[in-house]
Amino acid sequence: MVSLLGRQFGNVCRVTDAAEALCLIEQPEFAGKLGLVISGNQSPGIGGPVFVAELHTRKPDLPVLVLGAKGAVPSDYKDERVVFLPRPVTREKILAVTGQLLADQRNAVA
Repeated sequence: MVSLLGRQFGNVCRVTDAAEALCLIEQPEFAGKLGLVISGNQSPGIGGPVFVAELHTRKPDLPVLVLGAKGAVPSDYKDERVVFLPRPVTREKILAVTGQLLADQRNAVA
């Protein structure tokens, strides 16, 4: 999926866990270029809703696409900057939502 996203949208960075993602966001050069975070609901270390809340303390306007796991519910994510897609979800749906979120982000910055 990472290579597909890269071909469609350009530079994509994959991290192994939430802690690594939060460390990267602390780097101004990286954070300044970041347009979207895609996260699984169940990630190693910090879990989905906690990770998203922590992420938004650092980058409040950053959109997040959450790919929900079995048993996850959208109401776990009450923030309007979060889009929750329950699994199973198609690649086409992920690409479409990613494109829309990135376009919305670019328009908000412009």
